[in-house]
Amino acid sequence: MEYVKLGNLKVSRFILGSNPFSGFSHQGVERDREMVRFYTAARIKEVLQVAEGLGITAMIGRCDHHVMRLLGEYWDEGGKIQWLAQTCPGVGPTEFCVREAMGGGAKACHVHGGVMDFLVAQGKADEAKRGIELLHEHDLPAGVAGHQPRVFEWAEKNLKADYYMCSYYNPSPRDDNPEHVHGFNEQYLEEDRQAMLKTIKGLTKPVIHYKVLGAGRNKPDDAFRVVAANTRPGDMVCVGVMHGDDPGQLEENVRLFEKHCCKRGNI
Repeated sequence: MEYVKLGNLKVSRFILGSNPFSGFSHQGVERDREMVRFYTAARIKEVLQVAEGLGITAMIGRCDHHVMRLLGEYWDEGGKIQWLAQTCPGVGPTEFCVREAMGGGAKACHVHGGVMDFLVAQGKADEAKRGIELLHEHDLPAGVAGHQPRVFEWAEKNLKADYYMCSYYNPSPRDDNPEHVHGFNEQYLEEDRQAMLKTIKGLTKPVIHYKVLGAGRNKPDDAFRVVAANTRPGDMVCVGVMHGDDPGQLEENVRLFEKHCCKRGNI
């Protein structure tokens, strides 16, 4: 495993995603329910243990009570994985979420991608600044996520962020609603991926690449080849797993990541 510095953190370049833990499959309502039923607290903690054994040092997760309770238990039991928090519009406004994340032990935090899509579309993106400032007041790395290039074009001009989370796809419009809508007929368009990849090349901050597998729509080997061709020094990738499908999925994804993305030292 290779590592980078994210602010004052040592972070593995492969970061564990947690959407499946919370039932966000992006594949339909029944698949959401399947993930929720499968991922008991015990099973989630088993995945975290496997991740640490593979050299993964960080997990991205929502700052909701489910994630915070689970991580608190895991740390009490000796786990070490670092929590990179994502604000959660269902929990509350950005500044409230940031305070929750800091109180819950987050080592970094970023503004939710749907929220940033919404704020930029509504001309209210300055609302994200206070959350970033609050994190910096407590010496924590701060960032923003997004599904559209215009989020990062705005951030480059207006925000003092430490990192960005760039989605390879824009599966559902968030211009009028920042929340994810379970069961929405999502679209994973190659033109959206190419637009984001072009944007990433010009950004001045480290990028966490996410939705690289298209929520299970892309073949992992092909997906990590694309990641390898489009990452820069200091960039990372975030990938979630569904061990109900394959209990060796995380090990295989890490193997492919290291095969394609680490052999040339490009990230």
